[in-house]
Amino acid sequence: MKTRPLKYATPLLVFGLSINAFLQTGWQIFLPLILVWILIPSVELIMPPDEKNLSAAEEELAKEDRAYDFWIYLIVPMQFVALFLFIDGFKQTNLSASDIIGRISVMGLLCGSFGINVGHELGHRNKKYEQTMAKMLLLTSLYMHFFIEHNKGHHKRVSTPEDPSSARFNEPLYRFYLRTVIGAYRSAWEISSAELKKKSLPFLHWKNEMLMFQVIQLAFVTGILLLFGWLTTLYFLAAAVMGFLMLETVNYIEHYGLQRRKTGPSSYERALPIHSWNSNHVLGRIVLFELSRHSDHHYLASRKYQVLRHHDDAPQMPTGYPGMMLLSLIPPLWFRVMNHRVEDIRKKSMTPAG
Repeated sequence: MKTRPLKYATPLLVFGLSINAFLQTGWQIFLPLILVWILIPSVELIMPPDEKNLSAAEEELAKEDRAYDFWIYLIVPMQFVALFLFIDGFKQTNLSASDIIGRISVMGLLCGSFGINVGHELGHRNKKYEQTMAKMLLLTSLYMHFFIEHNKGHHKRVSTPEDPSSARFNEPLYRFYLRTVIGAYRSAWEISSAELKKKSLPFLHWKNEMLMFQVIQLAFVTGILLLFGWLTTLYFLAAAVMGFLMLETVNYIEHYGLQRRKTGPSSYERALPIHSWNSNHVLGRIVLFELSRHSDHHYLASRKYQVLRHHDDAPQMPTGYPGMMLLSLIPPLWFRVMNHRVEDIRKKSMTPAG
């Protein structure tokens, strides 16, 4: 195995600390949270970003190197092992309120950073088995509709008023949560219904993917309820909610205030690197499998994570994703840091504010 792909084994440290958290009580439970939400943001505040891209030759080699696939494939069984240990761990009778809250928060971290994030990466792949793995990971956050809406809705409508997953200028995160969670779910049903109509298929049909997702998720939650009881099921639901709110926080910071110009009554210019916020801060890039090179992802969604590029014209975040997510939780500070950046971008692109 070549050395370059080995850096993407780093996220396994988060898994290792999380699995340990589900087997322990006390302060050790909080180690993965400290790593992701304190240590990484602190380092990225002082560590310069790396804008370097792979050379053409390096990129061709990386595209064909299956070692990069190995790391994200490995996430799938590890996510379900962690989920089982999380659920089974509540059989312990000596857990304090702090232990319970800590474990739920750790599982929520795994659901958002690996369940949905790696599910997002695999969901853009063409192979059926990779798409199946994507759906399995999304199941752990009960957010399987993301597979439909993200690929067929968000990528088409990104940075337009029609996209529920693109944050508007001066929109607080908490208002965005309500709009995007409801809007994305509704959008997934609309996309699924339109596809059925094109095929002249009835609503109650196994090819209604959105309907099948609801059945699978209901069966999954019912299984947990029957095997582990209602209280553990509530803990799982809390972790799943944390997971998909983490995703929506990422959606918020990725496109905040950016707009594509209209080219017609119902059409917009092509999504370009200037329509997504980018971060080249190294630790966040590695832990999130290059998700923070988001400008290139929307420019060419088929590109695998290991070959995503920096674009000079892409708007840059002042720090990495973990730090920006924390900042977004405090809207006045977020607006103070980001609004003038949005206004500068709009002046350059001659896009009207509002």
